[in-house]
Amino acid sequence: MRFAELTVGRVIECGPASLTEREIVDFARRYDPQWFHTDPERARSGPWQGLIASGWQTCGVAMRMVCDDILSGSETFGSPGLAYLKWDNPVRAGDELRVVAEVQENRIAKRRPTLGILRWHWRMTNQRGEAVLELEATNFFDLQRDSGFNASARA
Repeated sequence: MRFAELTVGRVIECGPASLTEREIVDFARRYDPQWFHTDPERARSGPWQGLIASGWQTCGVAMRMVCDDILSGSETFGSPGLAYLKWDNPVRAGDELRVVAEVQENRIAKRRPTLGILRWHWRMTNQRGEAVLELEATNFFDLQRDSGFNASARA
């Protein structure tokens, strides 16, 4: 999607995606080697009553869905960060994950009229409708690219 299409209030659904136990363990062994992500046997008797995905892996899955379904082909070129991030419930192997992204702000930078700034809220849920990830992100868009966007018309 192009920057001009990401209007305030627009809601976009992405997914589904899921993780296998092997993907959870492999990611955790490499990036987040805590026992409740890497040791299925021990995790069964832990506070989560089973193996759970790293929150960082959950973020990666959300990012992949948003890239595939929204950002692919857009003018985006990065992000200055997140305003907040939370993991409400754990992600488990086989969960069917979906992201709903809602645009909260779409504006042109005051000092750089070729810079589009998008602020949006993402909410990832599992197949039971339980939130497993919520975040507010900001993305930058290069409006000099052939986007069909007329910055002067938005003044």
